[in-house]
Amino acid sequence: MTENILVCIAWPYANSDIHQGNVTGSHLPGDIYARYHRLRGNRVLMVSGSDSHGTPVTVKAEELGRPTLEVYEHFHARFLELFRQLGISYDLFTSTHTETHFQVSQDIFSQLLKNEYLYRKVTPQMYSPETGKFLPDRYIEGTCPVCGYAGARGDQCDNCNTLFESAAQLINPRSKQDQTRLELRDTEHFFIDLPAIAADALSEWIHDDKEHWRPQVINFARNFIDQGLIGRAVTRDMDWGIPVPVDDPDYASKVLYVWFEAVIGYLSATVEWARNEGDPDAWRDWWYDPAARTLYFIGKDNIPFHTVFWPAQLLGVRGLYSDNPHAQLNLPYDVPANEFMNMEGQKISGSRLWGVWMLDALQRYDPDPLRYYLTTNMPETRDSDWSWSGFIERNNNELVANWGNLVNRVLNMTQRYFGGVVPAPGALTAADEALLAAIDEGFTSVAALYDGCKFRAAVQEVLRLATLVNQYLEETSPWTTARTDLDATGRSLFVALQAINGLKILWAPVLPFTSQQVHEMAGEAGMLFGESVVREIEEKTRRHLALTYEGGQAVGRWQRAPIPAGRQLPKPRPLFKKLEAELVEQELQRLGPKPVIQ
Repeated sequence: MTENILVCIAWPYANSDIHQGNVTGSHLPGDIYARYHRLRGNRVLMVSGSDSHGTPVTVKAEELGRPTLEVYEHFHARFLELFRQLGISYDLFTSTHTETHFQVSQDIFSQLLKNEYLYRKVTPQMYSPETGKFLPDRYIEGTCPVCGYAGARGDQCDNCNTLFESAAQLINPRSKQDQTRLELRDTEHFFIDLPAIAADALSEWIHDDKEHWRPQVINFARNFIDQGLIGRAVTRDMDWGIPVPVDDPDYASKVLYVWFEAVIGYLSATVEWARNEGDPDAWRDWWYDPAARTLYFIGKDNIPFHTVFWPAQLLGVRGLYSDNPHAQLNLPYDVPANEFMNMEGQKISGSRLWGVWMLDALQRYDPDPLRYYLTTNMPETRDSDWSWSGFIERNNNELVANWGNLVNRVLNMTQRYFGGVVPAPGALTAADEALLAAIDEGFTSVAALYDGCKFRAAVQEVLRLATLVNQYLEETSPWTTARTDLDATGRSLFVALQAINGLKILWAPVLPFTSQQVHEMAGEAGMLFGESVVREIEEKTRRHLALTYEGGQAVGRWQRAPIPAGRQLPKPRPLFKKLEAELVEQELQRLGPKPVIQ
C-alpha cells in the first residue's frame, strides 16, 4: 500500500557555506530515507530551505557591510548548487523569505491567538544605549550561569545546550559587536503558552508510542517537558523578518521570532510545493492524512525545537485551514536527530577555518565517495569524526576494492569471454540459488534498516552482501573454468550479474550516481531517480530560486530485476577512483578561508 511520507530537513542559516557536519547531520540522512521510499513506490515529499531571517544572517551582513537580502541570496544560491551536485534530492528547497512562508507563518500566529495560546507580556530585554535599540539574543554574549562557558549566546549556551528565556540570565552580558555593556529595559512581546498546550495534549503525545525513537532523543524530550515548561516569546524587536500580524502600532517595529517561524517552513514549503505543482490543496495529503508519516532530520542542538516547541505549535493551531475547528495537523512520526561530527579530533569551526566545505570538496572528489564516507561515519548515536585518512581508506578498501572491483571484473569477464553478451546459465546449482536468495533477502533486511534510519548498519549489510558475491566468484573461479568449461563460466557470470543488478538498488539510496552507472552498464534503460533542477519561482511581489525534483519518469523499484540472457552489454567503466595517501596532507594544508561574497 502506498504511503505518504514527508521528509523534513533542518533549515540551514544562509550565512556561510555548508560543511560536512551539516550534510551528515541532516541533509544526507534525509535524502537517503527519501530515496529509499521513492524506490518503494511511496509518495515522498522532501522539503527544507534557507533560514534567511536568523540573526546569524544579519550578523554576517553587518560583518561584510552588505544588505542582508544580498547575503542571504548569495549563500542560498550556493546551497542549491551544493545539493544539486551532491544529489540531495529535495522536492523543494526554498527559503523563509517567500510570500508563502510569510503568509503561513502569520496564519499560524493568528490561529494560536484565536485559540488563546498566545498572550502579551512585558519583560526586561537587553538594550544598547550605543545603538539606541534592543539587541537580538544572537547579538549578545556572556558567561553561562550553568556551566561557566564565557562565550554563551543570549538564547543558548553551545557548550552545555542550556536554553535561556532571556539574555538577562547571562553573567556579564555584553554586545557581541562592540563589547559595550548593556542595560535592561522593558518591552512587550507575545508569548506562546507552552504550559497550557502541554497540559492539553503535548505531555500525553510525548509519552505515547515512541518506541521507534532514538533513546537520546525521546529521553531528552520527555525530560524537557516533564520538568515543566514556561511561556516563550514568539516576537522580538527587530526590523528583518516577518511582521507581526496585529493591528497595534507598538508592534510595527517587531517581527516573528525566528525560532518560531523557521520551523513553520516545513508546512509553508509543502504549501508552496503544492502551488508550484498546480494543485494548491495537495499539501493536505501529508499534513491532514493521519496515515501519513512525517520525519524530521536534524542535529541534536535542534531537538527541543522539533520535539517540544514545533509539536506545541501544531497542537495549538487546531482548525487551521479547515472547516473543522478540531482538525489537527500531523505531529512528528519520528525525529531521528544525529549527534555531531567533528574533524580530525576537533570540533568543526568556521571561525577557525576547520572543516570540509562541501561545495569546495566536490571540485576534487566525486559525490558518491563523499556520500559513502559521510554515511559510514554518520553520528547516529554518538559524536563521530571526519578524518581524511579515514575517507581515503574507506574509498580504497570498500568502494574500490569491494563493490567497484566486483562490478568491474564481472562486466569485464563478460566482455572478454562472451563479447559482452549475457551468457545463458543453464541449470543453476545450489550455490547459485543460495547466492541469489541471499541478495533477495537483503531487500527485506536492508529495507528495515533504511526505514529505521539505521543508515550505517544498512551500508554494512549491503557491503556484506557484496562480499558474498566476491566470495562466490572466488569459489566458482570463472577465469579458471573459462579454459576448460565455458558453460560453467557463463553460469557463474550470469548469476553474478543478477546479484549485481540487485545490489545496485540496495546501494542506490546512498550511492545514487554510481548505481545509475551500474544500471546503464547492465543494459537497463531509464533513470533510477529523477533529476534535481534549480527553478525561479515567481510570486506576486518577489521571485526566488528553489531546488526542485522531477521524478515522474524514474524507473527505480525496490526489487532485483532479472537481466536476460542474450542481452548485449555496453563496455564497462570504473565506478570509483583509487585515492593516493598523499592526499591527506594536501587536504590538511588546504584548510583556509571559506568563500566570501566578492
